[in-house]
Amino acid sequence: MDQRLETFLTVCATMNYRKAAEQLHLTQPAVTKQIQALEALYGVRLFTYDSRKLRKTPQGETLEIYAISQRYQDEELRRALKRQEKTSLRIGATKSIGDYILLPQISRFLKEPDNELFFTVDNTAHLLAQLEGGELDFVVLEGIFDKSRYESFLLRNEPYIGICAKDHPFSGREVPMNELFSERLILREPGSGTRKILERELMQCGYTVEAFRANVCISSFKLIRHLVSEGCGVSFLYEAVVKDDAQFGHFSCPPLTGVHELNVVCLKNTNAPALARRFLEQ
Repeated sequence: MDQRLETFLTVCATMNYRKAAEQLHLTQPAVTKQIQALEALYGVRLFTYDSRKLRKTPQGETLEIYAISQRYQDEELRRALKRQEKTSLRIGATKSIGDYILLPQISRFLKEPDNELFFTVDNTAHLLAQLEGGELDFVVLEGIFDKSRYESFLLRNEPYIGICAKDHPFSGREVPMNELFSERLILREPGSGTRKILERELMQCGYTVEAFRANVCISSFKLIRHLVSEGCGVSFLYEAVVKDDAQFGHFSCPPLTGVHELNVVCLKNTNAPALARRFLEQ
């Protein structure tokens, strides 16, 4: 890829010419010159200053999306030339999907002896950063993301439910929100898809997670499941995480519960969507 675009992406990542120069082992005037050369080439401003703070222009935002995709395609070509007949994929998924939904597709893929797989499970924010950094071919997300920035398609719709211990008074009920707030909430860490959905729905009703009597933040679904089953609190997650497990009670609390999309997300203008569809539909 054009070195000027690499420099541009480093400035986008740091939003600081001096820090970008340090990362690239260049002088700051050299970085400025490369950005000016891109601006002259395309006839647009890529950055402006607002109260001495560097900001991307709309044209800069557009070029960033293009440059990220271009970097991915260049790296994908290098990998394709090296691996010859092997099929190698780098996939990321949020925890609900990675731990409870994609196992059949992973098993089918690895039954081919020459197939290679790097599969990472993380929260939505971290996965999107890895995708844009060229570390992953595609990601499968349960959370909220900017659909205008990426190419995406629907994997499936999944019920998003409240869970409690099997003998909890909420089990099998539709619970009013004011009654719900008397409980301890057990929720995932900031950046996770399941937490973002809950926070968004609460905000639209004028609340935050602080409305609950108490809340506990845990990144492990295994631990969340155990604590909820022991009656230590309630939680909200995708139905696939508990399925038909008899130790849990399910409850609804509209609009916090409902059905949400699970999406496959790729960089724009790449061959990654085709790779993703082959993996999921093989």
